Parts: sequence; C-alpha cells; structure tokens
Amino acid sequence: MAPKVLKLARKRLGLTQKKAAELLGLSQPYFSLLEKGKRSVTPKLAQTAVKIFKLSPTVLPVREDRLNGKVDGQQLAKQLAALGYPGFAYMRAGWKRNPAEVLLCALAQNELESRVAEALPWLMLHYPNMDQDFLVREAHSRLLSNKLGFVVSLAKHLADRSHNNNAHAELAQLEQKLTELKLERETTLGQESMSNAEREWLKRNRTPEAEYWHVLTDWKPEHLQYA
Repeated sequence: MAPKVLKLARKRLGLTQKKAAELLGLSQPYFSLLEKGKRSVTPKLAQTAVKIFKLSPTVLPVREDRLNGKVDGQQLAKQLAALGYPGFAYMRAGWKRNPAEVLLCALAQNELESRVAEALPWLMLHYPNMDQDFLVREAHSRLLSNKLGFVVSLAKHLADRSHNNNAHAELAQLEQKLTELKLERETTLGQESMSNAEREWLKRNRTPEAEYWHVLTDWKPEHLQYA
C-alpha cells in the first residue's frame, strides 16, 4: 500500500494523525513514518486500513507468489465472496485480497469451476480501477492476454447494459491495451480437459468476441447470473 493512500484516506475522513493511528492500533509517530514512506505498510496493516478507512481493496498489495500454482475453486470462491460477489454471499469470507490478484490467479487455472469463471466479468465491472499496467504486464508474461481480453469484453457489455459509463471507459482502455498483445493460440476459460469434439463445437458456435480472443466458450453477457 502506497504511503499516499493512507494520507489521502485519513484526510478524506477528516482524521488527525493521532486519531487515525488510534484506529489502527498504532502510535502517532509511527503512523507519521508510514505516511512519509519511512516505514512499510505490512500486509496485515493494509488489510486493517482497508476495513477501517473503507478503502477499495484495489489498494492492497499483490502477492505475486500467489499467482503461480494451482488453487482450488473453494479458495477462489471465498476470495470472491470477500470482495462482495453475490453468487458466493452465503460463504464465510475472510480477509479481502486485491481483485487483480484474484482475477489473474483464477485465469491461470487450467481447470476452473464454471461458477468461479462466471464471477470474473462481475469482478472487472465492480473493480474497473484495478492497476491496468500490472494486469497487462502479468497477463502477458503468463500467456493470459486472450483470457483476460475476453473477460474484459464481457464486462464491457455489462457496463453498457447498466449504463456505467465510468466502468465502460476504464474497460475499453484496458481492452485496447490487451488487443495489442493478443495471441493467436486457442485457449479456454479453465476447461483445458474438454474433448476435441467439444472444442470443435465451440469453434463453430462461439460468439464473435470469443472468436476474436481465440477463447473456446459460448458464454454471452446474458448468461452471467449475478452481473
């Protein structure tokens, strides 16, 4: 979490350094060092600050080590629940994670439950202020540009439908950046084990957006239950 985030949050709430420090369980001198960037904000403190100061989870630090390796659907579902996804509202959610971390981790899975994949356009729509440079860089390095591009395209349709002009503008900008990195290889949204027959059917029946991004899926915006 950047030092300026703490300072802006404190001023937005009209808090003195002393009061803000008390809310976080810190001393005023230590809080002052945090605002000046002379001490690092720990992940645990960042989580507390997001909760206390009602900040967007997009300011949370991203643990890049979490972007690698297999993660089961239950873990991802709990992370999405913590971020407010209605489809998993019945779950007991833990600490919030940066939406960009959750998004990239989900897209990196070779096998992804459809209920989790369905939540990703919602995530983009409700957190359009994710760090675009980070998303593009990490998606490109992990060969996820096409998957992310298709999810952004779905989210952009949802933004149009809900007349969310701000989200649409952010998503359109991200989509353009990803277009420049589009790969020619075919991919799926976490369904790598599908049969050749299924792949051929999807090639013939997918939407123009899915064909453009070389993603084997027949998903459309109207299929997204909670968006």
